[in-house]
Amino acid sequence: MQLFRQFVVKVASRCNLACDHCYVYEAVDQSWLNQPRFMSPETVTVVAEQIARYAERHSLADVEVVLHGGEPMLLGPDRMRGLIAELKAVIEPVTRLYLTMQTNGVRLDQGWADLFVREDVRIGISLDGGAAANDRHRRYRNGASSHAQVIRAVELLSAEAYRPVFAGLLCTIDVENDPVAVFEDLAALRPPRIDLLLPHATWEYPPPQARPNETRYGDWLCAVFDAWFEAPPVVGVRIFEELLNALLGGASQSEAAGQLAPESLVIETDGSLEQTDALKVAFPGAAATGYNLFDHSLDTLSLALDASGTGIGSRGLSPTCQACPVVQACGGGLYPHRYRPGSGFLNPSVYCDDLMRLIVHIDHALQKKLADAGMLVRS
Repeated sequence: MQLFRQFVVKVASRCNLACDHCYVYEAVDQSWLNQPRFMSPETVTVVAEQIARYAERHSLADVEVVLHGGEPMLLGPDRMRGLIAELKAVIEPVTRLYLTMQTNGVRLDQGWADLFVREDVRIGISLDGGAAANDRHRRYRNGASSHAQVIRAVELLSAEAYRPVFAGLLCTIDVENDPVAVFEDLAALRPPRIDLLLPHATWEYPPPQARPNETRYGDWLCAVFDAWFEAPPVVGVRIFEELLNALLGGASQSEAAGQLAPESLVIETDGSLEQTDALKVAFPGAAATGYNLFDHSLDTLSLALDASGTGIGSRGLSPTCQACPVVQACGGGLYPHRYRPGSGFLNPSVYCDDLMRLIVHIDHALQKKLADAGMLVRS
């Protein structure tokens, strides 16, 4: 049975920015309009009880709860403090609880940072590079820049007192931005890790700035990889680390690279259960499961998803992907990126050529590095 180990809890269903590449508010699925603005204390209690019951039933050594949105800090410090206290009180007697949060960072100040250190909540910040790169997309609704406020937040988390809860930076790729400049701007902030995110897209709604017979996203990532691979190891870049690990025979820990079954579940502010938010770019209701925590157990959903085989390993791969020489590294790409009307998700990723370009490039660099070190090179 498919087991969930990460629970993305939507504590707020609104945002204080208006990023035009947002896969929740700007995608074809607009179901967020029907969600409560904030998760109520009663729903928080049900969430905590269901996760605890599920972890106990399956003897899970630990679970991760990601405080998410929208923008989770819109909840306010008092309600956030109460929510965290409830989660800990119910879940921690059963299993180890890891709390993380993804935020745009514009509200993060010392008071918030003190709260996160005290409660041991690790914080990821969304930032797309320097001011010009970031402000292509991450702006307020009136067009005002968010960059200066986010930089203040990142600098705060980089301070010695708060660095233990700094999880890293998430950057959505825009191929019009200079790849090396973006990487250097992000790396200069000394984050523990950088996550480079391909803009969520499908065959019906292709990636922005994509051009026929070109691999603009693959080329962009290759340029960043070269700058990263040849530089002193100052920061981890998740997609490169995952692909290197896969090419060396390891198992990817990312649903975007490799064939592991997804272990993440989204819980909306009203307690309804959804699959990954990225599915919202496919069609209205693509992420919906029809289940909620008030009427259904997490085991019921686990069994239903396991029976359907949604996105799980080779069962979710098209024949093209199953025959591909790099499928063990690529895994078919992110499941939502495979959607095409008429054939559903049984397709290669809309980024297939870009992923092939990147994987082959990384493999060549890896083999050269091994050869230079006098180690065995794959024939």
